[in-house]
Amino acid sequence: MTGAGVPPGVFDTTPVPSNFARSVLDLLARTEYRRCDKGEDLEAVYRLRYKSYLASGMVSANHERIVTDALDDLPNSMRFGIHVDGELVSTLRLHHVTAEHRQSPSTTVYGDLLHPRIDAGETFIDPSRFAADPDWTAQYPHLPYVTLRLAAMACVYFAPDYCLSTIRTDHAGFYRRVFDAQQVGGLRAYPALNYEVVLYQAHYKSIAARTGLRYPFFKSSALEQRMMFGKPAEGDLEPLTILPTARFFAEAA
Repeated sequence: MTGAGVPPGVFDTTPVPSNFARSVLDLLARTEYRRCDKGEDLEAVYRLRYKSYLASGMVSANHERIVTDALDDLPNSMRFGIHVDGELVSTLRLHHVTAEHRQSPSTTVYGDLLHPRIDAGETFIDPSRFAADPDWTAQYPHLPYVTLRLAAMACVYFAPDYCLSTIRTDHAGFYRRVFDAQQVGGLRAYPALNYEVVLYQAHYKSIAARTGLRYPFFKSSALEQRMMFGKPAEGDLEPLTILPTARFFAEAA
């Protein structure tokens, strides 16, 4: 459910201003990414989801004040926290969908459409559980780009056939405009959410060059990608935080 928990207006289709990319890069300079697999980091992510989704009416109140599901703990699941000036302001979950690990949010809802494609050898990146802190979204209007940069990076690192987006219909314009995504699945219910979703897909390989020119903040180094998505070698420590490298590409241009 990429786009979940983001207030109205964040995913509008207004033209990109001339200083837009620089503004996002400026925000990236204050941003740290953190992969969250256990402990307090993971609990903070689940609580941020709840705060965001409850504020936007996506979920009903629960006494635990967290949002999580069985898909969080799958071996192909990656959960991230995005910090600006040390504050957790948004989060995103990614699933790398393959024949070996085929469970994800999109295959949960659109399995009849996607499982035959997986059987035929296709692979996917499936972003979901986008949540932004409602206390910070007005201050950081470019936060969706900083957060979804993770999905763009994953497409480069894992080289899937498509990036999927199981989203609200009012967010579809953003994905068409930014990622040239096309609708491939109609309205369906998603478990535990108070709205229906549609399925979009983007063929990132065919739009990567054009996207990189228009949105240079999506660029990343091979080292950043390995730190974000790779498995540490035996005996190596996982990085606590990962700094974006897009600004170095911009400074070299």
